[in-house]
Amino acid sequence: MPKQKTHSGLKKRIKITGTGKIKRGHAYTGHLKTNKSHKQNKDLAKSGLVHSTDEKRIKTLISNLK
Repeated sequence: MPKQKTHSGLKKRIKITGTGKIKRGHAYTGHLKTNKSHKQNKDLAKSGLVHSTDEKRIKTLISNLK
């Protein structure tokens, strides 16, 4: 069976932390920022972690990274 390739779209959107967790950006940050509150824009700008229930699925897609 051939090796699984890393998902090219996903590898641009996430980073692996030193402890092995997966960092991600938030959605709803692309445009229409004037309709959102200042607090919401500040919170969306921060990175988040992928939920533990999704980690196994995502790690199979990025199996070649780290």
